[in-house]
Amino acid sequence: MDIRLLDVSAVIGLCAACALTFNILLGMMLSTAYKRSTLWKELPDKIKKLHMVDVHNWTAYVALSLVFFHVLFLLLDSSTKFTLANALWPVNAPHQKLEVAFGTIALYALITVIITTQKVVKKKMSFRLWKNIHLISYGTALLFIIHGILLDPNLKDQPVDWLDGEKLVPEICGLILVAASVIRYRYHVKRKC
Repeated sequence: MDIRLLDVSAVIGLCAACALTFNILLGMMLSTAYKRSTLWKELPDKIKKLHMVDVHNWTAYVALSLVFFHVLFLLLDSSTKFTLANALWPVNAPHQKLEVAFGTIALYALITVIITTQKVVKKKMSFRLWKNIHLISYGTALLFIIHGILLDPNLKDQPVDWLDGEKLVPEICGLILVAASVIRYRYHVKRKC
């Protein structure tokens, strides 16, 4: 069985998309009065005892680690012709510059959100500034979903196969996030009334 590092990178990227999706869903949940909901009250005590902010933070760290490994395995596969410079500043990327740029910008946004969530940094900011920076997560989600859908997993610049298994993961993540965003927005509007 011949496993290519590019394939490993792709699988790790899909895992990162799932972890980021879960993390964003947790963030949406945390921004509501979730502990008063009947659904929350029906969950097992083991889950209700979890400190959800810590779970949210740790899923962000896991997602960031997966993204770093996604890039690392891409760089380790010599057939891709990607360099660290291409990954960090994809204007000269050997394949699909725009699609790679979406992923790179999503990485920078994720790092920004994680850094500003650290207690030392967060204490130096107003809540409004921190919240506005944290809202970058919605744009980050859009970017990593577009990156996952449009990028050719074999880096041969082929058109998107919308029903390919590797494309279904980011497509489903995107649909889940759209539905959750609509629900979260409705909650926000209802709370204001």
